[in-house]
Amino acid sequence: MAADVTAPAGSEAERWKYIDRIRKVAGPYTDSDGISEESLEMFRDFKVLVIGAGGLGCEILKNLAMSQFKNIHVIDMDTIDISNLNRQFLFRTDDVGKYKAEVAARFVERRVRGVSITPHAARIQDFDADFYRQFQLVVCGLDSVEARRWINAMLVSIAESADDADAIKPLVDGGTEGFRGQARVVVPTMTSCIECQLDMHAPRAAVPLCTIASVPRQPEHCVEWAHVIAWDREQPFADQALDKDDPVHVTWLYQKALARAQEFGIPGVTYALTQGTIKNIIPAIASTNAIVAAACCNEAFKIATSTAPCLGLDNNYMMYSGNDSVYTYTFRHEKKPDCPVCGNDPRPLPVDPASTLQELVDSLALRPEAQLKRPSIRGEGKTLYMQVPEALERQTRPNLQKTIADLGLENGQRLVVTDPAYPVEFHFFLKFTT
Repeated sequence: MAADVTAPAGSEAERWKYIDRIRKVAGPYTDSDGISEESLEMFRDFKVLVIGAGGLGCEILKNLAMSQFKNIHVIDMDTIDISNLNRQFLFRTDDVGKYKAEVAARFVERRVRGVSITPHAARIQDFDADFYRQFQLVVCGLDSVEARRWINAMLVSIAESADDADAIKPLVDGGTEGFRGQARVVVPTMTSCIECQLDMHAPRAAVPLCTIASVPRQPEHCVEWAHVIAWDREQPFADQALDKDDPVHVTWLYQKALARAQEFGIPGVTYALTQGTIKNIIPAIASTNAIVAAACCNEAFKIATSTAPCLGLDNNYMMYSGNDSVYTYTFRHEKKPDCPVCGNDPRPLPVDPASTLQELVDSLALRPEAQLKRPSIRGEGKTLYMQVPEALERQTRPNLQKTIADLGLENGQRLVVTDPAYPVEFHFFLKFTT
């Protein structure tokens, strides 16, 4: 492509001329009058929130800044670990122990002239709805389903609380695991949301304690034995609580797990495996992060400029697989009418009336469509069990040993379930089974 001789070499106009050329192409949602300077100025004022400054987040921040997004905020509560450096390229050895959000923001600001990145070393739950209303777009690079569900519920509630289009904050979400990844766009109240897709992220089956304690078969079983049984039994550090980020504590668990693995002839126990198992770390590859982050930032660019249709309005979910050659598949994930966040209908809750309330509470953590770790349950005009406050938990605890039938609950009766991890109520109706 020939050089643009209208701008002096090294000038700001020269730097962004090819991106500006794309931004000036009329898209499917562009006004009939074409691209005006006012609309270009609106893009420069576009305010983006990035959640996560890890493997995906580093790539997302870099890509957004190099696409001329100038006003970016980033949230991440984690600090930099030595194990991050192989794929989180904004960090260096001297940064170990510092907050990811702060280091990543300063690094990108030094490399890309004109971008402003505001870091927040905090949890997303530390901010209220007014904080999230200031952004036009949210891009997530998270490794936590729980955090995705929380921000999804927050953005849907903001969209539902106002009638104007400005209240709709599109959510671009990316995720990776090894050679696989996904990118999706959620337009709150208009398309399928994270909660609609929750059953695609079913929790991993728990290993029975008897297997861990008696007949381990995998190196992870040995690590869990050291983590769950040996630590509590031996209390190696004067009743200190286990710190999964403390190398001394992790080394102790690794040595215990290694000895147990050797006893049962099981290979594969390493320090990295020990740390990954106890922290539930999902293995990541830098190149997969780069591919998925690029897809997410392309969607962000399309949303901000209207130069092309984004994932969220038709096909809203892109899956990438590099396990066997390279394969991508884009499809439409349907909005569910019984979604507890963006739907209106209660969900069926299959239950045996002879089972206890405790069994029902425990099942809510394992059901792919629920995944609630600390549920409180209310029936029609009746409080069945409340996790908080403590006084109410003591008062309702005896109900846990009663059966569904003993509690007077009927087939088809509605239940309201809450969990302190999510800013939303979950509505179910009982569907008796035998």
